[in-house]
Amino acid sequence: MARKTTDRTAERREALRDTLIDVAEARIAAEGMDAVKARALAREAGCAVGAIYNVFDDISDVIIAVNGRTFQRLGQAVAASLENTEGKGPTERLIIMANAYLDFAAAHPNRWRTLFDLRMSTDMAVPQWYLNELERLFGFIAGPVRECFPDLDAEEVELMTRALFSSVHGIVLLGLERRISAVPPDHLRRMIGMLLTQATAK
Repeated sequence: MARKTTDRTAERREALRDTLIDVAEARIAAEGMDAVKARALAREAGCAVGAIYNVFDDISDVIIAVNGRTFQRLGQAVAASLENTEGKGPTERLIIMANAYLDFAAAHPNRWRTLFDLRMSTDMAVPQWYLNELERLFGFIAGPVRECFPDLDAEEVELMTRALFSSVHGIVLLGLERRISAVPPDHLRRMIGMLLTQATAK
């Protein structure tokens, strides 16, 4: 009997956890990260405020869970962009992935921004699954980077991978925030193409 009670309790906790993530994800998509507040989450999830802290340490952990989903969907979008790219060179594949990244950010601006707007302290324990999704994204980039720069060792490939990602991310970020860059949307793809072509030129 105790075992069944424990199982039901675990199931309820997991169901509440999923519901809170769903609610937080919807609020982020509609209004951004600042809309994720404990009282609003509890009201929409149909639970007490204190119940949130039975399944999450704090609100940042809820947002991290949403970000994990976002990273997964971003990775799926990048992976899908590589379908039917056999025979294309590494630079062209990098450009294709970068444009998929731009498209995802433009289609899901609040969820995409939350990936980078959440401040994590150096002592915060980042879940391994979260890091795995991030590394999966970098893994897509690292393959073509190795082809473009066969003389780089593993550490240098990682640095170049992150450098190219950071460069594309900067173009996308400033491009979507047009009040800062005033870059027309149709120019962003050209900028990305120019950057990656020059950066990977032998």
